[in-house]
Amino acid sequence: MTDRPSWAPAGVDTRRANVARVYDYLLGGSHNFLADQDAGRALAAVEPNAREAARANRAFLGRAVRFLSQAGIRQFLDIGSGIPTQGNVHEVAQQADPGARVAYADIDPVAVAHSKTILAGNDNAAIINADLRDPEKILGHPGTRGLIDFSQPVGLLLVAVLHFIADADDPGQLVATLRDALAPGSYLVVCHGTNEAKPEVAQATEKVYNLSVATQVQLRSREEIARFFDGFELVEPGLVYLSRWRPDSPADVPRDPGRHWGLVGVGRKPD
Repeated sequence: MTDRPSWAPAGVDTRRANVARVYDYLLGGSHNFLADQDAGRALAAVEPNAREAARANRAFLGRAVRFLSQAGIRQFLDIGSGIPTQGNVHEVAQQADPGARVAYADIDPVAVAHSKTILAGNDNAAIINADLRDPEKILGHPGTRGLIDFSQPVGLLLVAVLHFIADADDPGQLVATLRDALAPGSYLVVCHGTNEAKPEVAQATEKVYNLSVATQVQLRSREEIARFFDGFELVEPGLVYLSRWRPDSPADVPRDPGRHWGLVGVGRKPD
C-alpha cells in the first residue's frame, strides 16, 4: 500500500508501524499500511502462532463481554480498543442488552476515525482519543461521562494493551487509578502477553516487535500480571492462557495453550 488510502486520517505516518494496525493486519483486516504488514510478517516469522494468538485474543474478548453481560454489567469502558473488526464490544454487549453502553478509548488516529464511522448513529457507544497513560483524562472526558455512570458497576477492559506500557510509566498505578474510580461490583478484564511459556521465543518476538513498531512491547511474568488484579477477586478459572478461560468448547483449547502467548483473567471488585 504505497499511496495514502482515502480512509487514512491526515497526519498519520504511514511509514511507521503502529500497534493497532499491526493487530488489524494479523486479524486479516484492511485498515493497515505496508509498514504494518511488514511488521506483522516479521513477527509471524519468529512466532508462527502470531495470527492464531490474535484470533484467540479476539475470541476471549467476546467470551469475557458475554460473561460480564450475564453478570449484569450494562456499561463497559474499553481502553486500547483498537481498530473495529468482527465481534466488537458494543456488538456483543448490545446483543445481550440493546441498551448496554460502551465507551472506547484509543490513541491511534486510524482506530479512532474508523470507530467513529462504525459507531455513527449508535447513541449508546462512542470513542475518545485518549491514552491509558492518562487515566484521569479518560475518566473525566465528556465522551466517557456521557455514557458511563461510575456510581454503578462497570466492565473495565484492558485487553492486549498493558504490555505496551513500560515499567517506567508505572502500569500498576495506572490500573489502580482506574480501579479506584469503579463502583463495587465492577469487573476488570485483562489480557497480557507473557514470557512464561517460551522465554526464548518471547525474547525474539519482543526484539522484532520493538525494532518495527513505534510503541515498545514488554512481556511480563505471571506474578507481574497477577498484580494488576490487586483490589479485585479473580473469578474462575483464574489467571490462565487465552484459550483456557471459559472456552465455548473443549475443542477450542489446543494441546499447548501456551502457544497463545497471553495470560488472561477477569476480576470482580468486591462489595
